[in-house]
Amino acid sequence: MTATTPFLTNDAVVLGLLALTLGFVFYTSHSSSPAWQRFYRYVPSILLCYFIPSLFNSFGIIDGETSQLYKMASTYLLPACLILLTLSVDFKAILALGPKALILFLTGTVGVVIGGPIALLLVGSVFPEQMGGVDANAVWRGMATIAGSWIGGSANQAAMKEVFQPSGEIFSVMITVDVIVANLWTAVLLWMAANAKRLDEARGADTRSIEALKAKIEQYEAENSRIPTTNDLMMIAAVGFGLAGLSHFLADYIAPWIQTNAPELAMYSLTSKFFWVVVIATTFGLLLSATKMRHLEAAGASKVGSVLVYILVASIGMHMDVTAVLDYPVMFLAGLVWISIHGGLMLLMLKITKAPTFFMAVGSQANIGGAASAPVVAAAFHPALAPVGVLLAVLGYALGTYGGYLSALMMQGVAP
Repeated sequence: MTATTPFLTNDAVVLGLLALTLGFVFYTSHSSSPAWQRFYRYVPSILLCYFIPSLFNSFGIIDGETSQLYKMASTYLLPACLILLTLSVDFKAILALGPKALILFLTGTVGVVIGGPIALLLVGSVFPEQMGGVDANAVWRGMATIAGSWIGGSANQAAMKEVFQPSGEIFSVMITVDVIVANLWTAVLLWMAANAKRLDEARGADTRSIEALKAKIEQYEAENSRIPTTNDLMMIAAVGFGLAGLSHFLADYIAPWIQTNAPELAMYSLTSKFFWVVVIATTFGLLLSATKMRHLEAAGASKVGSVLVYILVASIGMHMDVTAVLDYPVMFLAGLVWISIHGGLMLLMLKITKAPTFFMAVGSQANIGGAASAPVVAAAFHPALAPVGVLLAVLGYALGTYGGYLSALMMQGVAP
C-alpha cells in the first residue's frame, strides 16, 4: 500500500466511521463525567465534528477528495435540512418577543452582512496579497461561507460553499477561523449571561418581559411537545426529501433558462443550479411554516434536520487540511475585525434600546452560533429560555441563505 492510498476506500464504510465519530462526540459532550465536562468547557463539540474527520483525512485513513459522501450530503441532505429547520418558524411567537428582541437579532444579522466586506476592505488594504486571490482561491469566496455560517448555521455555510465554490484549502482555513473566532465571542456572551443582573441594573433595563416570556415558554412546551410516532417521522421525511426533490426539479429549469436568456447574471451566481436549490428549499420551508405542517416541529422536525446537518458537517470535515491555517494567519485578523464589527453594533443597539442583556446575547448567538449554541447561551440566563435561542436561530436559518449571499456579493465588490 502506497502512502497516497487511503486505508478505507468504501464510502459505506467511511459513512459508518463518520456516524460513529458523531456518536462519540455527542455521547461524550453530554456525559456526566467531570473529565468530559471540563474538556467540552474549552473544546466545542462542533469543532470536533469537523476536526476528527479532518484527522482521518490527514493521516490517510480516508480520502476526502475521492469520496462521494460530501456530494451526497450536499445534494440530498442539505436542501432537506434547510426545509426542516425553517419549517418551524413561528412568526407570531417571534413577534411576541417584542420589538427589542427582533431589533437586536436583526442588528446582529446586519453586523455580519456588512462586517465581512468592511473587514475584507480594512485588512485587505494592509495585506492585499493575503486577502486577494483569484478564481477558486479568492479569499472573498471563503469568507462567503463564514457569512452563511454566522447568519444561519452549518447548512447555510454549506450552501454558500456550493454557490461560490472556494477551493478546499481556502475553505479549510475559513472553517477554522469560523469556529475559533465564533467561540471566542461565545465566551464573551456567556460572561455577560453570568453578570446579566448587574449589567441590566447598571443600564436601567426593563426585564419584566423576560419573566413573562419564561412563563409562556413553559406553557407552550407542556401543551405541544410529544413523542414522535412512525407516522410523524415518515411525514417529516416526506416533507424534507419530497420538497428537496421538487427544489432540484425547479432549479433544473430555472438555472438553464437564466443561462440562456440572461447570461450576464452569472456574476451573481443566478445561473448556478445549486443556488436555486437552496433558495427554493428555504422558501418552501418558510411557506410551510404558515401552514399546519409547522406542527411537525412538535414531533422533532428540526431535530431530524439537525442530524442531517451534522452528517453534512462531518462530510465537510473530510476535506479539511488543518495545517492550511498556518499559511493564512491574516485570516484570523480579518475574522476578529469582522466579529468586532458585529459585536460593536450589538452593544451600541443594546445601549440605545435599553433592552435586557438576554436579548442581545441570544440575538447575537442565534446569528453567530446558530441552533447548536444559541440555546446554550439562552439557558445560561435561565433553562426555560433555551427555546428562545432555537426560535431566533431558526429565523437565522431562514435569513442565512439570503444574508450570506448579499454579504458575499459585497465582499466580491471590495476584494483587493
